[in-house]
Amino acid sequence: MAKKAIIILATGFEEIEAASAIDILRRAGIETTVAGLDGINITGSHGITIAADKKLSDLKPDFDVVILPGGMPGTLHLHNSSEVNNFIKDMNSRGALIAGICAAPSVVMAPIGLLDNKTATCYPGSQIDFAKSTKYKNKAVVVDGNIITSQGPATAMEFAFAIVEKLIGKDAVKKLKKHTLAD
Repeated sequence: MAKKAIIILATGFEEIEAASAIDILRRAGIETTVAGLDGINITGSHGITIAADKKLSDLKPDFDVVILPGGMPGTLHLHNSSEVNNFIKDMNSRGALIAGICAAPSVVMAPIGLLDNKTATCYPGSQIDFAKSTKYKNKAVVVDGNIITSQGPATAMEFAFAIVEKLIGKDAVKKLKKHTLAD
């Protein structure tokens, strides 16, 4: 049975982070749903619009991973949405992967306790919003249990590969890296 991923986009998301995750996961054969918080056509922080597959409100939290791109003010919109917070908490309670990049770990994940007693990374400097129990690592990608965090646009491919590895294994990542010239 194919693994299922959801990436939640809100107006002002970081385009490189979102598009990289969507592309790499779909190349890996992971059923990836793009969910719009604000509707179907979501415009990123640099003026690029992506058409979501569905509105978040039409979906249930029955995925293997939820992906939260960074970008401003996109992460603030995610943070301010009780619908998003409840969706993420529900998925976390079931042991699903929660993956955030750039500002998402500090702005979306940390405030709802997902990074408590975890090791994580984020956009450098944003770790000031981590709880005292969160250990910050200045690394491109950090995986701690069901939590995957990454630093920003330039680490987006590595972030996507880490998600694929957790969902379907190292061999899939090896093939993807070869085909995308990331090897």
